[in-house]
Amino acid sequence: MRLKTPMIWFVEALESCRMAFTAIAAHKLRSALTLLGVMVGVFSIIVVMTAMRVMQSNIERQLSSLGSETFEVLKWPGTFIGVSSGDYEKYWRRKNVTLSDGKRLQEKMTLPANIGIEATFWSGEIDTRYKTSAPTVRLFGETPGSFPARNWNLAEGRLLADADVDSARNVCVLGFGLATNIFPNSSAVGESIKIGGINYSVVGVLEGKGGAMGGDQDNFAVVPLTTCLNRYGRRWKTLNILVQAPDRASYDATVEEVRGVMRIIRKVPPGKDDDFEIASNNSMIEQFKNFTRNVRIGVALVSGIALLAAGIGIMNIMLVSVTERTREIGIRRAIGAKKRNIMVQFIMEAIALCEVGGAFGVVFGILGGNLLAFFLKLPPVIPVDWVILGLAICSVVGIVFGTYPAWKAANLDPIESLRYE
Repeated sequence: MRLKTPMIWFVEALESCRMAFTAIAAHKLRSALTLLGVMVGVFSIIVVMTAMRVMQSNIERQLSSLGSETFEVLKWPGTFIGVSSGDYEKYWRRKNVTLSDGKRLQEKMTLPANIGIEATFWSGEIDTRYKTSAPTVRLFGETPGSFPARNWNLAEGRLLADADVDSARNVCVLGFGLATNIFPNSSAVGESIKIGGINYSVVGVLEGKGGAMGGDQDNFAVVPLTTCLNRYGRRWKTLNILVQAPDRASYDATVEEVRGVMRIIRKVPPGKDDDFEIASNNSMIEQFKNFTRNVRIGVALVSGIALLAAGIGIMNIMLVSVTERTREIGIRRAIGAKKRNIMVQFIMEAIALCEVGGAFGVVFGILGGNLLAFFLKLPPVIPVDWVILGLAICSVVGIVFGTYPAWKAANLDPIESLRYE
């Protein structure tokens, strides 16, 4: 029974693959040196892209502390990636975001679901009757609206109330990691702790979120914002305002309402730039991507040069292979092989060389890029899109640089090839 044309092509391609890998295995050292160039080119792409994905996933993980549909109003940019010295001076000259700004915004806004005001004041150790913590505990000053905006959920006790802020009470809510550390055998709620030598009553404990960047993002204490401002000073402290939109559909409208009200509160003249920043998860991630775009372009150029050099090496080796196997080509032609069979055989050999080198480059690139994740104690990342793109580029290199040697092999005269010694 006559095989259908697609089946014939499949069988021929499969046989060509088998012959390609047999030829590569027959000249191990030469093949290894040839695919080394491809491996270096693919490795340089994958290792950088993997490392960047690790950094990006870490940024996204840290920013996930913001609740759903939450953005911040800040004096400074959310991140300083790519900020020039001139921009830094512009930000420094801005007025601080104050508690008065936050309260007036709360009074005038109509769209937000929650508005919180916060600042980070302190990092040190906390004393209890049981033990003293490590000197890495962060102290946050917050208002009640910060908890839903920050996606902080209550595990035990209660959250801060408006009365705590209005009266500047010495009460606090602990992160889960801190609570279990300093009160390992009992509930923290109702206990007393010392922060900077001042006694605070623990009124609540938050649910745990785990670690980030090799640390513990639950290792913090939250006290009323007014308590912190009274104790640590107001004059030089700029605050952050957290705004949570009610849903995704009204997110953009909420951002624009906040921008308009803040411009009125801070007396920004029409036509002038905002003297504050509005930062969200997406905007900070986009800023990171923009900053790394030039790095990715540079790596792509270097890798392109490496792959070009590797392609030239593959073409050279394939031409040598054609010369060495001239008699084999003549025998195949004599027993009925067509020109296309010879061309497919040598193109598949070039592709196989590139793909083997590319596979090694991908493996070493992923391992190398994830060393960053290992040292920062972050989950490993596999950039699947770049892996597929890298292997696809290897196939293109094999086809482009293997076509001429394959064409030359296919067009050898069968009679002269049989006579070749």
